[in-house]
Amino acid sequence: MIEVSNIEKSFDGTPVLKGISCVFETGKCNLLLGGSGTGKSVLLQCIVGLMKPDIGSITFDGTVYTNSKIDIRQEIRRKIGMLFQGSALFDSMTVAQNVEFPLQMLTPEMTPEERRERVEFCLKRVGLEKAGDKMPAEISGGMKKRVGIARAIAPHCTYLFCDEPNSGLDPATSIKIDELIREITHEYGITTVIVTHDMNSVIEIGEHIIFLHQGKKLWDGTKEEVLNAEVPELQEFIFSSALVRAAKKVDDESVGGLAALTESVDHGGGI
Repeated sequence: MIEVSNIEKSFDGTPVLKGISCVFETGKCNLLLGGSGTGKSVLLQCIVGLMKPDIGSITFDGTVYTNSKIDIRQEIRRKIGMLFQGSALFDSMTVAQNVEFPLQMLTPEMTPEERRERVEFCLKRVGLEKAGDKMPAEISGGMKKRVGIARAIAPHCTYLFCDEPNSGLDPATSIKIDELIREITHEYGITTVIVTHDMNSVIEIGEHIIFLHQGKKLWDGTKEEVLNAEVPELQEFIFSSALVRAAKKVDDESVGGLAALTESVDHGGGI
């Protein structure tokens, strides 16, 4: 579990995060939802330590991360996996070498054979066991995302952060990436934090949703609750999606609405 308490962050005197407090739950897909410029990515960077908040604290499973000694921060960072928006693979490395890279950096005690076995396991887990010798330029965008997930979980991460994991992907591939992230989160009991503005992802995997607007947290809850949230800014955001408008229409007609839709998704129905 990750606890964020009263985080504030400004740039050149302009507030970007305004007293945000929230909890990211273990073993669940926690979504940071909001439009562009709402502070999602800045909050994510503060949590993982790429930025230092001006005010507030961040706690990982009871250990305070902000303002801690460097050895404590480094120990927590070893448990963090990151899936970047553009995958951020090294073009000059093969798929297998990309997945092995964090093991070389973070687990020097592992032998080359142990690293190779771990890489093979992670690639198999994301369905890319035959792609290890390929270069990033030789694989599709969806495969690159899966390589990014394999690299993130390779060091046995406890916390997984995903920045717009479906960016640039077609709808069918986006659903597969969402499903893979959810499966890995549940399988390994990871605390997963996903930055997104995609309502399809909310319906697919939104077990815990935190809505940001103009640097403030305005709402949090589940995908089953999101349609009936009495927050005007959230209503305006979610009903920009034709999919959610259709789900709401069914809900208003008392035929199950979003509950039926999410149940279908949870049982593999897709969208």
